[in-house]
Amino acid sequence: MNAILSAGRYLLIVPALIFGVMHMMNASEMASMVPIPGGVVWVYITGLAMIAAAVAVVIGKYDKLAAALLGLLILIYALTIHLPGVLKAGDDAQMMAMYMGNFLKDVGLAGGAWVYAAVMAKDKSVIG
Repeated sequence: MNAILSAGRYLLIVPALIFGVMHMMNASEMASMVPIPGGVVWVYITGLAMIAAAVAVVIGKYDKLAAALLGLLILIYALTIHLPGVLKAGDDAQMMAMYMGNFLKDVGLAGGAWVYAAVMAKDKSVIG
């Protein structure tokens, strides 16, 4: 059972790593979704942040801080990108499903990152 539960950290960091790489590869396309000025710069910064968080969790150094900040970053995505999409979708069921699915995925990933930080992180000395 512990082996299955321990695999949970990889189920958290693999999407973070892939999303981070996707940010680096598709920055110009993603820039239009950024709700603040400097779109492409923010895509690169957040992509690097997701990759750094994944590396921190793999090596177990500053993994508590990295997972906590990853959760915050992903929750910000949910609230600033996907939730406004849900609210704008109106009667468009396809748009509603896409934005709602992404909103719920991000909320779940944020929660998973925080659970990892609270319970499983190896580097316990960094925060709370």
